[in-house]
Amino acid sequence: MLQESTQKSSQAAGDEGGYAQEYLTFTLGPEEYAIDILKVQEIRGYEQPTTIANAPAFIKGVINLRGIIVPIVDMRIKFGVGKADYTPFTVVIILSLGHRVVGIVVDGVSDVTSLRADQVRPAPEFAATVDTRYINGLGTLGDRMLIVVDIEKLMLSSEMALVDQAVEAA
Repeated sequence: MLQESTQKSSQAAGDEGGYAQEYLTFTLGPEEYAIDILKVQEIRGYEQPTTIANAPAFIKGVINLRGIIVPIVDMRIKFGVGKADYTPFTVVIILSLGHRVVGIVVDGVSDVTSLRADQVRPAPEFAATVDTRYINGLGTLGDRMLIVVDIEKLMLSSEMALVDQAVEAA
């Protein structure tokens, strides 16, 4: 199904002309976010991870994914978007980021969509209260506004504590 949506998005982008990049869109509360589809390994239903002592609040724990221990990050907690409620629609997006596999918990997956460069505007400059280091821009698709996140930069940042400092330097 994901592959079928990707093909449809590619065809639609080709009809409009210009190079388009494909994104997986997901929701956190009322907001819609977009991440590079090439970083997505799979989408799974939410299952309670095994908790890790002394982990930051946004790291819910780890799961065993076919022999690989995968840390699970709750994006609602990380981005401070209200209370994290786990419903039947809550999903985990498994990301493949270089040599690291990470799962992110989101409220739901919307679809796969294509955005041309002219549809993505730079992230606005905010005061120090809003961290825009991991936002590539704001995508517009009809009446929808998508927050385009550099998910690899976010997940591999030192503040996430998911990668050893020695690995980051390599």
